[in-house]
Amino acid sequence: MDSNYIASLINSTLRSTTPVLLVALGSAICSQVGVFNIALEGQMLIASFTSIVVNYLTGSVLLAIIAGIISGTIIGAIVAVVQVKYQAADMVVGNSLNLLVAGLTSILLFVILGVRGSFSSPDLIPLGKINISFIRALPFIGRVLADLTVVDYISYVIAILMYIFLFKTVAGFRVHSIGINKEAAESLGVNTLKIRMTAVAFSGALSGLGGSVLSMGQVTLFTENMTAGRGFIAMAAAGMGQNHPLYVIGSSLLFGAAQTLSVSLQNIIPSQLTMTIPYIITIIALSVFGYRTRKQKSMK
Repeated sequence: MDSNYIASLINSTLRSTTPVLLVALGSAICSQVGVFNIALEGQMLIASFTSIVVNYLTGSVLLAIIAGIISGTIIGAIVAVVQVKYQAADMVVGNSLNLLVAGLTSILLFVILGVRGSFSSPDLIPLGKINISFIRALPFIGRVLADLTVVDYISYVIAILMYIFLFKTVAGFRVHSIGINKEAAESLGVNTLKIRMTAVAFSGALSGLGGSVLSMGQVTLFTENMTAGRGFIAMAAAGMGQNHPLYVIGSSLLFGAAQTLSVSLQNIIPSQLTMTIPYIITIIALSVFGYRTRKQKSMK
């Protein structure tokens, strides 16, 4: 196999991984405080839509990203209030918000932009690509790192910073303690409600950033339900990575590779089949992970 083709596949994998990684980190931080947040799909979708609208209306990529983060945080804050503070059922809250956002973005797509189904325009500005001349000139690495956006790099920085926070700081240990035993943490004076709500809102911000890069990264457009289950795939990636930020990078790369594989096979296999590859790999990976986890517990 040609080295340039391999480099292109790796490059595509990195770009496909970014949205999943960011949302998976959001799922991980929720799990660290014992919150099962399944509204990640809605948090991501609303950000994809908001980013495109603000991008089109203002012509500013920065404002579009900020708007995406804010919109994702708003959905996260709703989850924090309804699910965490008032202890509503997680499945009901998450599914309701996911369905609400899916319907709301479809309606607003027509109301604001006057189209149905999808929206694209030459006036939309994509995320800027980072191409350093001396790196681009390198034979293999240059192709691997070609045309990556600043958010692609930032996503890995966020994962590393989350690791440092969770495992190297006192505040991070408090977060851990809540996920392990909330009542014990409260007995030590930890404000568990505040920390849990903050963590869920932060997951909304990360999902918002992931949604923004989804609609302005590889492509610059919005289509109805364009997240296509990535929020749930991100939850699977977080679970496989045991909610550890560095392990989540690896599991997210697996799903990014699955997405790349599905695209690369479209000229060989009907697209209706290739589109299922990421979801099939998700099921297989979770099954293997679940089996190994049960086996390890049975050996203790």
